[in-house]
Amino acid sequence: MKVLVIAPHNDDEVLGVGGTIAKYAKEGNEVIICEVTAGDLKDEMVQQQKREALESHKILGVSKTIFMDLPVVGLREMRTTEFNAAFLKTILEINPDIVFIPHKGDMHIDHRMVIEGAMVALRPVSSPNVKAIYAYETLSETEWNTPSVDNAFIPTVYSDISEYFELKIEAMQCHKSQLVEYPHPRSLEGIRALAMHRGSTICKKYAEAFMAIRAEI
Repeated sequence: MKVLVIAPHNDDEVLGVGGTIAKYAKEGNEVIICEVTAGDLKDEMVQQQKREALESHKILGVSKTIFMDLPVVGLREMRTTEFNAAFLKTILEINPDIVFIPHKGDMHIDHRMVIEGAMVALRPVSSPNVKAIYAYETLSETEWNTPSVDNAFIPTVYSDISEYFELKIEAMQCHKSQLVEYPHPRSLEGIRALAMHRGSTICKKYAEAFMAIRAEI
């Protein structure tokens, strides 16, 4: 089975799906990560972030990493046809069975734009082999937006990552340029706290939570 995780920025996939990625990989599935945006490719920090992402993906057992290199905080300036075509091309080439995308209520404009582009490409007429689409939460994005019914992250699916949580932490430690000291949510302590909270919801030690957007049963 092919599992595609679409991340607006390097580290979003680890924050939201890291344990589940490791779980799928350990079970023998092919996991592909699509990193959507990047800054100036000549910038050493951008290259460092890519190296960090690849290092973290190796820990999680990711089969392939795709860097789309679309402009960070510049997706709104792209032509709609060009933007949507980039997602359609990537998704058609991968032909995934399961797809994870960010939550539509996230604060960062890149997250919301990525969701729109991904969902256009993931229409059943374009991607008939996709069996399930899930939205994941991203610490310091999902919970920080203006509170409203439309923005609320309401979990409907839980993944028990008790056996894989430490791999998630190890993978996140690779993102040295992104980690922040506690009590910032994008800290190792913040990640552990959320995983414990989601885990306690289903009486497990650690879990990740998702919203089911579309699924076949």
